[in-house]
Amino acid sequence: MHDTIIILDYGSQYAQLIARRVREANVYCELLPWQTPVETALALRPKGFILSGGPNSVYDPGAPALPDYVLDAGVPVLGICYGMQLLAHRLGGRVAHSARREYGPAALVVDEADEPLFAGWDAGDGRGEPVWMSHGDKVEALPPGYRPIAHSDNSPYAAAANAQRGHYAVQFHPEVVHTPRGRVLLSNFVHRICGCRPDWTPANVIDAQTAAIRQQVGDGRVVLGLSGGVDSAVAAALMHRAIGDQLTCIFVDTGLLRLGEATQVVQTFQQEQGIRLVAVNAVEEYLEALTGVTDPEQKRRVIGEKFVRVFEREARRLGHIDFLAQGTIYPDVIESAGSGRGAAHVIKTHHNVGGLPDDMQFQLVEPLRMLFKDEVRRLGTALGLPDSLVWRQPFPGPGLAVRCLGEVTWERLERLRAADSIFVAELAAADLLREGTQQAFAVLLPVRSVGVMGDGRTYQEVVALRAVTTEDFMTADWARLPYDLLARVSRRIVNEVPGVNRVVFDITSKPPGTIEWE
Repeated sequence: MHDTIIILDYGSQYAQLIARRVREANVYCELLPWQTPVETALALRPKGFILSGGPNSVYDPGAPALPDYVLDAGVPVLGICYGMQLLAHRLGGRVAHSARREYGPAALVVDEADEPLFAGWDAGDGRGEPVWMSHGDKVEALPPGYRPIAHSDNSPYAAAANAQRGHYAVQFHPEVVHTPRGRVLLSNFVHRICGCRPDWTPANVIDAQTAAIRQQVGDGRVVLGLSGGVDSAVAAALMHRAIGDQLTCIFVDTGLLRLGEATQVVQTFQQEQGIRLVAVNAVEEYLEALTGVTDPEQKRRVIGEKFVRVFEREARRLGHIDFLAQGTIYPDVIESAGSGRGAAHVIKTHHNVGGLPDDMQFQLVEPLRMLFKDEVRRLGTALGLPDSLVWRQPFPGPGLAVRCLGEVTWERLERLRAADSIFVAELAAADLLREGTQQAFAVLLPVRSVGVMGDGRTYQEVVALRAVTTEDFMTADWARLPYDLLARVSRRIVNEVPGVNRVVFDITSKPPGTIEWE
């Protein structure tokens, strides 16, 4: 087994980022609900626990509690924000509502430079290190045996430790990018304090997942839905390494793909990768199923249903098939509230997580289910996939159906495809497709606006351009693209795409928005 850290999730919007930072330190971790039974948690033989932040006060009726096994296990514990308050409250300290809430940047002064948690941090020259705070309550008295090791202007106990027990607690959020040295702190905790080995590497993940796939599948036959995106491509390569010709990839041309994508997918996987591939033209089926559908969640359900039905039909033609493999990744599961977080809201149903019908005839194989996007890319490189696939920008499973807002028709899809192709081509020409943006695309809005072309009035549709920068796809900021590039894209779309007379640029971050519009 890998050395494992358990992160107990108390409902923080940043809980998944904690897991990503621990994985970046090459240490395996699992994010579990705080109510996880003792048998489940201790079966992982954790080397340490991290308690996430959360929206509650420790004094709220029914507030999330600290399981006994966390303290009884005798391994190090790191409490973050609510996790810190929970430790203090449980062990005899005092938590109170702060007269001045802290939401945003703060300066942290490290008082105990020798503490292993802060190795590599500034010892405190009066100015402090930038950190991100997000709390209304704070610790006013530490439990017996704890001592302060850092403070901020508003939090005298911004960090505390009981080194003898291996307990550490911080009021700020080390997992977010707004705490620049937060990665160092979390690495210090898992390596220096918990003693974890840095063995969560692509090579080890490939070995472990190959063994897991073989154990699950046995002699069974598997079909995999290949879209050509990063996730399905890496899943296909990993499955092929594990079970070879037991795998058949099925590529379905839904009519919802980007310009030229169907041809590229078939050529890459069938001819270049040597993977057994069946190509199916189901354009008319999908368009018929989506006729009159405008609600985004209904679109996803319709596409999820059609996705499985087409696969079942094609699988029957192949003979007996036991398993359906998918490139589901961790953010898909999180946003579909499929991770076991009891109070988690469904942000949007991913067609390969929450959109699958209950009577599906396959058993699922999801070798990437616990991986973040950056981990998937590293896996793809280690598996020998070309950069053109590994670094391809993400594309939603339902395809252009969720970028064609309103009713999906062939005419509107062609309009969107053309606009999207122009935008992506201009970004590539400006060398902004990989370094300057992590995801960029066009959206066709169900809105018409008045325009003037050739001295005549037009009343046509609107295209929105979306480009974001992000490290983890859990949060994102809008990309500050050059004005001259945006002007060139707008001019080309209006002149070259029939039916469009206005182009707008989306400057919404995630949160409050999502990266996709639907």
